[in-house]
Amino acid sequence: MKATALLAALALSLATTGAIAEDKHEAKALHGGLVMEANHLDYELVAKADTIALYVRDHGKPVDLKGASGKLTLLAGSAKTEAALAPAGDKLEAKGAFPAAAGTKVVATVQLAGKKAANLRFTLK
Repeated sequence: MKATALLAALALSLATTGAIAEDKHEAKALHGGLVMEANHLDYELVAKADTIALYVRDHGKPVDLKGASGKLTLLAGSAKTEAALAPAGDKLEAKGAFPAAAGTKVVATVQLAGKKAANLRFTLK
């Protein structure tokens, strides 16, 4: 009887693990950037010396950015640069002069309309 209960528990455990694994999606870079997940959304950061773009997707589909805002903090060595993110079509964007060298750390805070704020940390490659 103990063996039957153990097998049933093991079968239930494997079935539950399989269901969780099927729900997990893999976030892929669609614009050549770095991807992080927060609050069930994917955020892709594309950093250039004069523009930083942050694409927001929900399981591969672009998120409506109307009313969205954000802030970037870039840390390159001892230098700190801040910039505001604003909607620009299918992405949030900041324009200016930015350190885009490998090793630069980027902290992004994003507020989407009606959603919990997301805090993201990237390290440029």
